[in-house]
Amino acid sequence: MEQLEGTKRVVIENVKPEINCGRYPAKRVVGEEMVVTADVFGDGHDEVKAELLYRHQRKKKWERVPMRFLGNDRWEATFAPDGMGTYEYTVEGWVDHFFTWQKGLKKKFEANQDITVELQIGAQHLEEAAETAKPGQQKRLYKWAEQLRESNSHAEAVALATGHDVSDLMNACCERKNVTTYDKILQLNVERQKALFSAWYEFFPRSTAQEAGRHGTFKDCERLLPRIAEMGFDTIYLPPIHPIGHAFRKGKNNSVTSEPGEPGSPWAIGSEQGGHDAILPELGTLEEFRGFVHQAREHGIEVALDFAIQCSPDHPYVKEHPQWFKWRPDGTVQYAENPPKKYQDVLPVNFETEDWPNLWRELRRILFHWIDQGVFVFRVDNPHTKAFAFWEWVIAEVHREYPQVIFLSEAFTRPRVMERLAKIGFTQTYTYYTWRNSAQELREYMQELTQTELREYYRPNFWPNTPDINPVALQEGGEPAHITRVVMAATLSSNYGIYGPVYEFGIATPVPGKEEYLDSEKYEIKHWDWGKLTKIREVITLINKIRKVNPALQTTWNIAFGDTDNPAFLCYAKWSSDYKNKMLMIINLDPYHTQAGWVKVPLWKLKMQDGQQYLVHDLLTERKYTWTSEWNYVELRPHEMPVHVFRIEEATPGMGHADLDDNWLPNEHHSNE
Repeated sequence: MEQLEGTKRVVIENVKPEINCGRYPAKRVVGEEMVVTADVFGDGHDEVKAELLYRHQRKKKWERVPMRFLGNDRWEATFAPDGMGTYEYTVEGWVDHFFTWQKGLKKKFEANQDITVELQIGAQHLEEAAETAKPGQQKRLYKWAEQLRESNSHAEAVALATGHDVSDLMNACCERKNVTTYDKILQLNVERQKALFSAWYEFFPRSTAQEAGRHGTFKDCERLLPRIAEMGFDTIYLPPIHPIGHAFRKGKNNSVTSEPGEPGSPWAIGSEQGGHDAILPELGTLEEFRGFVHQAREHGIEVALDFAIQCSPDHPYVKEHPQWFKWRPDGTVQYAENPPKKYQDVLPVNFETEDWPNLWRELRRILFHWIDQGVFVFRVDNPHTKAFAFWEWVIAEVHREYPQVIFLSEAFTRPRVMERLAKIGFTQTYTYYTWRNSAQELREYMQELTQTELREYYRPNFWPNTPDINPVALQEGGEPAHITRVVMAATLSSNYGIYGPVYEFGIATPVPGKEEYLDSEKYEIKHWDWGKLTKIREVITLINKIRKVNPALQTTWNIAFGDTDNPAFLCYAKWSSDYKNKMLMIINLDPYHTQAGWVKVPLWKLKMQDGQQYLVHDLLTERKYTWTSEWNYVELRPHEMPVHVFRIEEATPGMGHADLDDNWLPNEHHSNE
């Protein structure tokens, strides 16, 4: 019995977010609201109060936020972390005897019962609080206690005792007794803003030369920086820039044999010229790479490198650390396998090696080497084929010194595996968006990402394509599909990216029967016309500008879908936390045909009322329409513009459709008639 705390009567359960019983932290960025909820209740009918406690891990003092009662014993509180790093949070609850007394006093008074004794009890509460209060507070508390004891008017006494002044001061200085603290201290990992809002552009540095037939260099990459900055991207992602192996080098279209002069796949890392800490000489020197990183930063762009833990047979590790690989009975090293794909040019590292401590330390050294060159963003290749324990350790090691480093998980695999990678530290995660095509699929997937526990730790990064993935939607849908898929990626998710040149040029010819690019840039050097203007590029540029000036599109979490009477339409709204910025996207998912129908704007989620006149301003076309109800008629022609990206604005008093004739096109007029 001595170990029991028999005077504590409050129970705290079901605290959220709590990831894996507190084993892993939730995630936010600096300034992003953290909402904590909990079931807090006690026995009997006494009134319960609850507080959220939080602090940065480096601080000893807890910050306290009163929790708001939601009903059915559920409580909620919010805080916004103001710096990067690890925060701790927990919940406290207690029986509030003074508040219980206040409610009982009011009920008895309203029932015309004698409250003389009740007033004496209230005076005792005030006097007890005064004993530990500050001098200025003491004086007020003793005065109020005296007024309750000597009052000749019960009505005046009740008004005093239940008024805001008494309630607020008692809440501030009344000593809390028998407080129950939740049995776990939970953690929150807070990262920089870019973890939540970013736009990635991927290209192969070797394909950046102005002249056909020449290998691109970092100097050529610098020449592209103004172009990519103008398009609105803030992150350039480069496939591996390291020396490429010669043994089993892949040829054009993933041929298992290469012709003389073929460059091979950049993911076959390592040769006699070096390994993961070296640079392919044809690209330039380490100093020139640092110069490129610096110039990118001058344009508001960060350079992300690929961290691919795999080696060609020629990698120095194979000779220096043979124990890090799997060896077959015939004396050869086991190459990577994913039938029917063939990866003879790639050797997977064996994470079950007995020498795993040295392997882990070496891989950590590689990350710190590139951080020293100014790289603070890494796209990690196939992390799901490496040990979870390694990732949890190495990401924590990096974040201990460089909390600003971002890790993007490129793991197109089973859901539980992808979720685990997010829990153990990856900042952002590739998703199944690439294969979600119908309105129903997209709605269900977004609801899973934003309305379940995934929202607390899994930051999606939407990619319509990659060098490895040429999805059927792009193969068959042409320019309209490229526009819809990039606009949806950029507006459904606040993090998105594209494999650039082929996307903006609308190149989508597949290997027959596969979701792969024919004549893939993975296996050959391309010569792109970087000055070429396309409609897809124009839309990408516009949507990136729109994202930067509309806070509603800078988070993934605030989204509501609108009903439609046409399954080819996807309708969704997003809003800023203060509701000053409201966006409405309507997508024609049919890349071939004009689609028309009615869409329902989720006005109630936008804190708007049906019948209220409002303006929808299409930021892609600059057309404007006045709507007055939640249901509105829409028509979208895929070969003109298959999407609407509306900003909802206040309508000018007296404005009608006649005011907008300059923006009206036949058969494309929107009305709610």
